[in-house]
Order: sequence, then structure tokens, then C-alpha cells
Amino acid sequence: IIFFFLSYPVAAGLVTDMNNPGGNITGTSDALSAAKFMDLAMKITPDIKTIGALYNSSETNSVSVINDLKKYALENGLKVIEGTVTNTSEVQQAAQYLAGKADVVFSPIDNTIASAMPVVTKVLNAAKIPFYVGADSMVSDGALATYGIDYAVLGKETGKMVVKVLNGTDVGSIPVMTMSDMKIYVNTT
Repeated sequence: IIFFFLSYPVAAGLVTDMNNPGGNITGTSDALSAAKFMDLAMKITPDIKTIGALYNSSETNSVSVINDLKKYALENGLKVIEGTVTNTSEVQQAAQYLAGKADVVFSPIDNTIASAMPVVTKVLNAAKIPFYVGADSMVSDGALATYGIDYAVLGKETGKMVVKVLNGTDVGSIPVMTMSDMKIYVNTT
């Protein structure tokens, strides 16, 4: 099994060690550090005191990034206010709640939030709250900026893993790959 674009395979219980996954599984990870997002946010909007965290509390990947965000905030004297959802019908209310309390809002790579981007961007743009996100596609859908992965490159790396396995390499001996070459995506509109 070769997975792709899975942010936190250890937290998801698929592997126990990123460098030596063992078993019959490996793949590529799109895991990103909340610190990188916030460093970018601090450059663009330097007066941040309170960060709104908009995410699905049932998505393991999102929870991991938000835990990283909380650690960053604690180390940098910032406050995190959470707006958690479990489905898309809750997103507008959570965004409205955060728009009234946060200087900026951040969403990690989160399927629920990504599918509700028109609602979120409408609420946050009306409140003039900068919206930082975990994926370039979310910037294309209206968020302000991200520090993210070039998914075309990550897809090619996943393909290279498939070739290794087809050529006889034991899948469990191939380390899970995370990207180190990141790009900044900014919504210029």
C-alpha cells in the first residue's frame, strides 16, 4: 500500500515510524508545521494577538496541526481561539464566531473547511479578517495565503515510490516522504 498526501500517518495509525514504516505500507506526507504558517502570517499581518483556529475536530490531520499551532502560540505569547466543526453545516457559525474574536483565522489542510470555502471566505472577508490556510487550493478558493506544498511534485515523488515497489523494493523499507521544498501562495485579489 502506498498512500499519498496523508499529513500525519503516525497519528492516523497507519505507520509507527516515518523512517522505517515496516509492514506493507509507506507513502508521501503533506505534513506542514503550523510555525511556518504563522511565521508567514506574522510577516503579512504583524499585529496578531489572537489566532482563530477553524477546523474539523474529527480529522486527525487537522487536530495535529492545531496542536502544533497551540504550541507555537504559547511560545510566542499569542492566544488561540478554536472554532471546531464536525460537518459543513456548522462551518458558517464557527467562522462567524471566530470573526468576532480573532485577529486572523487559520485552517489546516482540512476537508470539511476546504469544501465550505465560499461560506468561510464570505464571512471572513466581510469582517476583514485575514484567513491563512494549509493548502494552495484553499488560497485559490479565497483565503489570503499559505506556505505549502507543490502537490504536483509530491505526486511525482509518490510515483517514484510505486516504481521502486514494482522493481522489487520492499514497501515497508521505504521511508515515508515529507516535502521540504515549500512555496508561498498569496491571493492577490
